[in-house]
Amino acid sequence: MERESHESKSSRFRKYWFTPAKHQRADPCCPNNEISDGDDYESETFLKDVLSQSVDMGPCKLTNELRIFVGTWNVAGRSPVGSLAVDLDDWLNLKDAADIYVLGFQEIVPLKTRTVVGAEDKSKATNWNLLIGKILNDKYGCPWLTPMLMNTGTGDEDYTRNPKKPISFAGDQTPIKFPARIPANQLFGGSRYVLLASKKMVGVFTSVWIRRDLLRKYYISNVKVCSVACGIMGYLGNKGSVSVSMSIEGTSFCFVAAHLASGEKRGDERRRNHQVSEIFRRTFFARTPKDDGYPNPNPPLTILGHDQIFWFGDLNYRLYLEDNFARQLIKKQDWKALQGFDQLRKEQEAGGVFQGWREGNIEFAPTYKYSSSNCNRYSGGPLRRTGEKQRTPAWCDRILWYGKGVRQLSYFRSESKFSDHRPVSAQFLAQIELLESTNPRVIALSKFLPSIPLSKQMVKGETTVEAKSTLAALMVKDREESSL
Repeated sequence: MERESHESKSSRFRKYWFTPAKHQRADPCCPNNEISDGDDYESETFLKDVLSQSVDMGPCKLTNELRIFVGTWNVAGRSPVGSLAVDLDDWLNLKDAADIYVLGFQEIVPLKTRTVVGAEDKSKATNWNLLIGKILNDKYGCPWLTPMLMNTGTGDEDYTRNPKKPISFAGDQTPIKFPARIPANQLFGGSRYVLLASKKMVGVFTSVWIRRDLLRKYYISNVKVCSVACGIMGYLGNKGSVSVSMSIEGTSFCFVAAHLASGEKRGDERRRNHQVSEIFRRTFFARTPKDDGYPNPNPPLTILGHDQIFWFGDLNYRLYLEDNFARQLIKKQDWKALQGFDQLRKEQEAGGVFQGWREGNIEFAPTYKYSSSNCNRYSGGPLRRTGEKQRTPAWCDRILWYGKGVRQLSYFRSESKFSDHRPVSAQFLAQIELLESTNPRVIALSKFLPSIPLSKQMVKGETTVEAKSTLAALMVKDREESSL
């Protein structure tokens, strides 16, 4: 009788807790978790089978989304000035602020022999960073409380979030520098955006900013940069790329800011394609002893090794179209027809260097070449002025992406007349995989599978100390209390 009573209780226990109701919605993590309530299961085997299906969260990876702003602007060798603040504010779209700003510039210095083959002048990059930091933080009352990262020759940064330690960088770096008038102990108290990475190679310049609260919210690791010069003779920095690699939680990102070969003659696109191939081949994020082995002991070494990749800049791809026909389509604002002649679109097709890469729908006018600063007229054409270059308008300034978990929210150009290019920007929602340390729902299955000897009887009022620590005991206790 005692054994029959125990089996009866065991059967009722299984039916109550583990038999899914007919109207119950399927578990999105485990859609096939149908459980038999037959009495032929031994209790230990039964519990392990159930828990392996209903508790194991392996197939369900918790994610979150970040809003990322990616922008590109060829500034034609001009230095930043105070009056540029209004244009930057418009370009950065601060009314719809992002979590991360990734900005790529081209020609922040004139591409002359002295600047191409001479020593790097870091003052230009510093001035741009100061202005960007001011614009990003000015609306929050702390325009000068933003740390400036001063790069040296290698430019490799490695940042690991640790709220208990001050921000530090590894590699051949000079320390973070701040405006002299601000005491160092006040610098981390007010800025909303902080500089995460910055690197200049001749005229190509990248600046990455992140909301400071995200440094504590997410685990950010292995921040590195790599520059590839592939201009004159294939190895000078008048053309090339600056790439930034980083991991946010369990997702790796790569941002490639590039300036490719110019020229609108047929065949010039092959030089651009070759430079793209060289950037893919030569970009390498070397591992160092100070690399953070968590969460990934083997961080990506190459561009295509990353989960999500953004390639942007003055890519210089032109139109397979005569000047007068291009201008007619521009006048009609027939962007779809104009894109049919776009060289970069061809490279996204089968066999192209950007095969499989994505770009948002272009619903704005070509961004190059305008006659001069403070001018809304394209260079050349029937109204060409004396000494003015003849250039067919084209979408030279572009933003592409590759990888899963990326959704583009917007793609537009701004109307700053600061240079002969118009700045272009895009906003994305990027999905990141959360790590276990920030994922409260990730539970070790072993915690729920203790040894349950068959001899232990889960009888009301007689639950042993060992049984109290098991999931089954808690379920029985809750079931019994609810029946009182």
